[in-house]
Amino acid sequence: MSETRSDGELLRAIAADGDRHAFEELYRRYAPWLTARMRSRCADAGIVDDVVQETFLAVWRGSARYREEGDVAGWLWRIGARRLVDAIRGDGARGRLRQALARLRHRDEASAEERVLTGVEHGDLAGALTRLSPELRAVLQATVIDGLTTREAAVLLGIPPGTVKTRAQRARKQLREALA
Repeated sequence: MSETRSDGELLRAIAADGDRHAFEELYRRYAPWLTARMRSRCADAGIVDDVVQETFLAVWRGSARYREEGDVAGWLWRIGARRLVDAIRGDGARGRLRQALARLRHRDEASAEERVLTGVEHGDLAGALTRLSPELRAVLQATVIDGLTTREAAVLLGIPPGTVKTRAQRARKQLREALA
């Protein structure tokens, strides 16, 4: 009977040699857990399955590199969570196709987003937004414009959820003061 390899050994074998058996073992070890965790965040099983596959594909292709900091489950979760946010926001292939088709259908018609952004660029809000620190603007972008939850924004920005909440409150306060 062969000895069970550690997660680090599996990842090193995948990265160094393209070891298919190591990859399959890592997949068997973590795919069910990652799928269950993703399904608690997204009800669309098709999106979840795509995201899990994309996560492991990134590991296989080497576009996601494990730096041996923290546990492998957390590392895989960060990769998957980013991909889930992208999929939910429509940045996946289906989303890009829908956006391209929508642009073809409504070429002369300004989108709601374009109308709002035009108002932002030429109004008092634009100046108030530019005076915010980059950290506060990033939180507003993620939570208000992109419509992400606090948890999703935390994953996307790589900061704790509590920090997202604090920065969002601070940004809103500064905007209220600037626009009053």
